[in-house]
Amino acid sequence: MGKYLLDDKKYTIKEMPINERPREKLIAYGPESLSNAELIAVIIRTGQGNSTAIDLANRVIGLDKRGIVHLAEASIDDLKQINGIGECKAAQIIAALELAKRIKKVNPYENIRILEPYQIAQILIEEMKFLTKEHFNIVLLDTKNQVISIENISIGSLNSSIVHPREVFKEAIKKSSNSIILAHNHPSGDVTPSDEDITITHRLIKSGDIIGIKVIDHIIVGNENYLSMKEKNYI
Repeated sequence: MGKYLLDDKKYTIKEMPINERPREKLIAYGPESLSNAELIAVIIRTGQGNSTAIDLANRVIGLDKRGIVHLAEASIDDLKQINGIGECKAAQIIAALELAKRIKKVNPYENIRILEPYQIAQILIEEMKFLTKEHFNIVLLDTKNQVISIENISIGSLNSSIVHPREVFKEAIKKSSNSIILAHNHPSGDVTPSDEDITITHRLIKSGDIIGIKVIDHIIVGNENYLSMKEKNYI
């Protein structure tokens, strides 16, 4: 798509040919007809200087080699590094991303019953494989081993100070969980448990036994792979 350069004037999507305007395309043909850049352009609405909204959207996507995936962790300050993206446009993008995250959290695991480690591992891989920092999550299960929710407990390298039994079991108690599965990612892709991983796991198992909420496994997620500490006899 060519650029339409307008000197000394902010260039808006309204000045594009009708059949090239992302909003009109979305209305006429549905959101699935738009590229990632066009969807972002609909959100930010206007360009900046001689850059169209689509130009700015492509800069947003190009901020990281992972493409749109990086937006899952982007902050307003990250987006403001892009020439043409100010606080307002950054806030619009972050707001849209937050809505998507909240929609995903509205009972996304209904009727999912976990009988084997690979079942929950596939869900966790999809959610965690692109994360660049270690995230420690817990999977809350009911009496039928159906997933109630997946909760994030901490972000950062695992250690016993940030993965405290109090924080781990607080949500489990609140949501009347019968048992839990521990889960964290290794951004390196190597799913071999560290000594700290093993120590924390055994500590949480003992705490769960006291509280009455059983820890049935600890899943370590790599890129497209995983390790079940139960399957590998670490627990």
